[in-house]
Amino acid sequence: MSQKLHRRTILQSIVAVAATTAFGCSNEETTASQADASRKFFPQSVASGEPRPDSVVLWTRVFNEEHAGEDATLSLEVSPDDSFGQLVLKQEGLAALAAHDNAIKVKVTNLSAGTTYYYRFIYQHDGETFISPVGRTKTAAAAGADVPVKFVFASCQDYVGRYYNAWSRLLQLDEDLDFIVFLGDYIYETTGNPAFQSTNTLRNITFTEPEKALAQSSGVFQYQAASALSNYRDIYKAIRSDPVIQQLHERYPFIVMWDDHEFSNDCWGANATYEDGRHNEFEPDRRRNAEQAFFEFIPIDANPAGAAAGAIDVDSEPKYPNTHIYRDFEFGKHVRLIVTDYRTYRPDHLIPEDGYPGAVVMDEPTLTALGALPAFNSDLFAYINVDAPEYALQKGTLRQAYIALAIQAGLTSAEATAKADTWVKGNVALAYANQVLSQVGASALVVPPAGKPHGLAYLHMGKLNLFDVRGTRQIVVQGPYDLYSAYHYQMTQKASENVYGNEQEAWLKDKLKSANTWKLIVSSVSFSTLIVDFSNKTDIPDPTLRQRYYFTTDQWDGFPTKKKELLAYIKANTSNPLIISGDIHASFASVEGGVPTVTAPAITSESIKEEAATAVLGVGFSQGSPVYRYLVTETDATLKEGNPQLAFHDTDRHGFVLMEVKADQTVASYHLIPSSEVHKDYSLRTTSELQRQFTRQDLRVQNGTITAL
Repeated sequence: MSQKLHRRTILQSIVAVAATTAFGCSNEETTASQADASRKFFPQSVASGEPRPDSVVLWTRVFNEEHAGEDATLSLEVSPDDSFGQLVLKQEGLAALAAHDNAIKVKVTNLSAGTTYYYRFIYQHDGETFISPVGRTKTAAAAGADVPVKFVFASCQDYVGRYYNAWSRLLQLDEDLDFIVFLGDYIYETTGNPAFQSTNTLRNITFTEPEKALAQSSGVFQYQAASALSNYRDIYKAIRSDPVIQQLHERYPFIVMWDDHEFSNDCWGANATYEDGRHNEFEPDRRRNAEQAFFEFIPIDANPAGAAAGAIDVDSEPKYPNTHIYRDFEFGKHVRLIVTDYRTYRPDHLIPEDGYPGAVVMDEPTLTALGALPAFNSDLFAYINVDAPEYALQKGTLRQAYIALAIQAGLTSAEATAKADTWVKGNVALAYANQVLSQVGASALVVPPAGKPHGLAYLHMGKLNLFDVRGTRQIVVQGPYDLYSAYHYQMTQKASENVYGNEQEAWLKDKLKSANTWKLIVSSVSFSTLIVDFSNKTDIPDPTLRQRYYFTTDQWDGFPTKKKELLAYIKANTSNPLIISGDIHASFASVEGGVPTVTAPAITSESIKEEAATAVLGVGFSQGSPVYRYLVTETDATLKEGNPQLAFHDTDRHGFVLMEVKADQTVASYHLIPSSEVHKDYSLRTTSELQRQFTRQDLRVQNGTITAL
C-alpha cells in the first residue's frame, strides 16, 4: 500500500539526497556537506538488478568506521517518483550483516510492470539520519506487451590502470534503457598481471589481507591473485567506489553473468590455470569465496527457486558445487533473455597444459577406422611405442629430458619424476622424440620415421612445450584439433565437451521453445569462429607454421563438436535466435551455423590486438616479421580472411553494444573508443572531448542475417 512520508522525513530526505544523485541538484553548501556526510556511509552507493515485471533486487553497502565489524540496520524506501512523495514500499529493520561485509540485497515485489521506480536506503546513527544516493530502476514489460526492448550489453571492465570511459559515454547518451546485461569479467582477480593488465599505478587494487592472496610472478613483475573472501571483496569495493560505475548502477538495473575472472583466469569449474599444469589447481574453497563475494556485491537473485520478498539471505544461495545462476527473463512479447553459465559446469580444455607434446592421442588403427589416415601420410606423423623393449634407451633418455625440463619449469624432482611416469610412455611422435634426442646429444638414438605407423599427437595440434598455454588454450591447429574433438567427444560419450552440463542444456532447450519473438541467448564467451589462416602465407619462412589455427580455445571454438551440435539444434528448433557474448576483448558479428551472434568489446580490458602483440613478441617474432604483421598489424584482416562470415570486426577498440529489439528486427549499435584512450580519465574532461573519441556502427539482425546500416 502506498504511504505518505512524514513532513520532517521529506525535508530530511531532500536535504541529504539532492547533491548525491543525478535526479536532483542543489548549490547550497549545507546541502552538499550533508550529502557528503551521508555518502561516506554508503561508499559503494546503490545498485539494482534482476528486473522482472513485478520485482527487482536492490543493493547497497553501509559502512560506519566507528562500528566496523558490527551489523547495521537500514530502512528502504521505493517510490514511483524521485521526490519520494508517495511510497510503494517503506521497509524498516533491514540488517546489513557484518558477516557479508555490511552489503545487503533486498528483493522488492508487487511492483507494476514496465515502470520506473526510485529507491534509497536510510541509515540512522547517533540520532542523525543518513540517506544513500537515490537509485533509479525499471521493471520488465508485462508478458505479452507489444513494446520494443532497449538494452546495453558489455563485458570485461578491468580496473587496474584503466578508466571507464566507455561507461562515461553511455552516461552521456542518457539512453532510456530497460536494463544492462553484463556478460562477465565484472572484476579481474589479479592485481597487475603483465600478460593482460597495466603495470602502471594510476589505479590499483590493494588487498587488506595480502598474506591470504596467491603470490604470482611474470618475469620481473610480482603481483597477487585473490584467494580469500576478503581479497575478492576488496576488488568489488574498489571498483564500486569508482564514481562512473556508481552513476551507472544508480541509473540502470543490471543482469549479470560471471565468466572466468570473477574467480580465476581461464577457469573451468573450481579449477584455476595459473600453473599451466605444473600443479593441481582444484580450489573449491577459493571458488566458493569468489562466489560469496559475487553474491554479496552483485544485485542478483541466485536462488534457483527465486528469493522471497525482503532481504536476500546470501548464505542460502547455492555455491560450488551446487551453484545455479543460469536463469531467464521475459520482456514483453518480443524478448526472452536466456542467461547461460559457461564456466561452472564445463570440462577442462581438450589439450591439457601439462600434456606431453609427443603423446599420440589417435593411433593409426583409430585414424584408419575413421577414414582419416590419408590426411596423415607424411612422416611427420610417424610414432613408436616407447614401452617396446627395443626402444628402452630412447624412453630412458626422453624420460630424463622430461624431468630436466620439468625441474627447469619449477617442479621439484619428485614432482617432475611423477609427471614423467604419467606422460613418457606408450605411443610417442617421432617428430618430437627425435628432436629431443638430438637436443640432448643423443643423436645416435634418433629413430628413422620410414615404415613406422602414423598417428595424431598433441604436437600436431600446436603444443610444442610442457606447461604452456600455446597449443592448448591459444593458437591451436584447427584441422587436427577438430578431428580429435569429434573423436574424443564420441569416446567420452559427450563428456569432453559437455559445457553446460546435462541439466542446464535441457533447461536451455526448453527455454528456446518460448513464444517470444526473439530468443536472446547470453553467453559469456563468443560463438564467432576466430581463425588465423597461415596456410597460404609463403612469406612465413617456416613451412610448419603455415597452417590454420584457432586464435583461442578458451571460448566456444575450444569445443567445436558441441558448438556445431548446439548451433544446429538452435537453428532447427528456434525462431529468431540471437546470441550475445563478450570475453574476447574485441567486436565481432557473424552468422555461425545459421545463428546470428554479436560479440561486445571490452569496456577497458586489453584489446586482443594488444594481447597478440605481447604474445608474438614474447615468443621471439620481431615487429618486422610476417607473423607479427598478420597477427598484430593486420589482425582484423587476418581474422576476416579466416572466417568470411564475420560481418563486423574491430580488434582494437573498447566500448559497448546498444541493442533495440522490435518485432521485425533487432538493431545492434556498437559504440567504440580506441583502446589507447583507456589510460586517460575522460570524466575529468569536457563532454565534447569524449564524444569525439567515439565512433558508431549499426548492424541489423533480421531473418537470420546480419547487415551493416
